[in-house]
Amino acid sequence: MQTIDRAMQVAAVLAGNETKRWFSITDLSKECDLPVSTMHRILQSMKKHGLIQQDPDLKLYSLGNKWLEYGLQMYDTFDFVGQIRPEMEKLMYEVEESVYFSKPIGQESLIVERIDCQSNPIRIYDQLGIRIPLNIGAANKVMLANMPKSEALKIVESLVPKEEQEAFLKNLNEIRTKRFGESHGEKTPGTSSVAAPIFNQINELMGAISIGYVSFNISEERKSFLKEKIVEYGMRISSKLGYKF
Repeated sequence: MQTIDRAMQVAAVLAGNETKRWFSITDLSKECDLPVSTMHRILQSMKKHGLIQQDPDLKLYSLGNKWLEYGLQMYDTFDFVGQIRPEMEKLMYEVEESVYFSKPIGQESLIVERIDCQSNPIRIYDQLGIRIPLNIGAANKVMLANMPKSEALKIVESLVPKEEQEAFLKNLNEIRTKRFGESHGEKTPGTSSVAAPIFNQINELMGAISIGYVSFNISEERKSFLKEKIVEYGMRISSKLGYKF
């Protein structure tokens, strides 16, 4: 188990830096707090299985293509190609904003798909694969609001300060009733998002679809339009997946 833990620690370092892709063995040893000799053994094993790759000239390391292979295999299991992605594209063209699909993983969410509007010169850009605590953002609050109440309560108690929990839970109840959530400036100042839940044929919460937009100088009419569309497409996608309203 220690070997797996260390390999995942290396992978987290290689994947967690947005500005740096390649690392030396010395860099990785420092980041993981492991001796160079131990790091060398871990890297050789990961390289053998395609989990990392090495530049033969510079002797630097980065993530291998095996992660992409596994990711694409998982991607196909989420009904993206046949059901969700085409609807995301339609929504993007209607609202002319970036559209996202997020899935809950424990106490966090994972952005697994993004459709950008190329005709919009100002776009909200959240990186695919980024993990966000479930108490932050419209998509995450929508997912929390539509989870089993006991599960949602445990997450709220873990992530939200005790003095804020009552108001937070009240807000989740309102989101569940309205079928959409909204967020303003929580992740990036001047940006907002609206989101709706996605369910499957056995009434399980699959995730949330959301629209990200720049909130500067936006009209109330435009806000209402985005809310109307996110609810419409949330229900449409869920219906395609077999959910009965």
